[in-house]
Amino acid sequence: QVQLVESGGGLVQPGGSLRLSCAASGSILSIYDMGWYRQAPGKQRDLVASITRGGNPDYADSVKGRFTISRDNAKNTVYLQMNSLKPEDTAVYYCKAKIVELVTLRTLEVWGQGTLVTVSS
Repeated sequence: QVQLVESGGGLVQPGGSLRLSCAASGSILSIYDMGWYRQAPGKQRDLVASITRGGNPDYADSVKGRFTISRDNAKNTVYLQMNSLKPEDTAVYYCKAKIVELVTLRTLEVWGQGTLVTVSS
């Protein structure tokens, strides 16, 4: 059983910062790409940022220069540092990871349960 657990969401004022964390646990052999997605009410789920196992990041245009994705492979954890937050960043944030399961050697795409980020004054 492999799972992702996010943390760090909450209410923040415009211009503020938050740091999201997503830890993978279970029977894990290796983790390839990890990413953060978000879904605002009534909208589709969109990619915010992704990072390869080697640490190469990619960002949606809407968050470039404000968000930073990073990972700690030893802890099986990915982070999203969000600065200069705007009301339009309000959404449920989900992490996703491509994980090779230890026993079965299957490659799984695993989603976390989501964490709510609300940017409002």
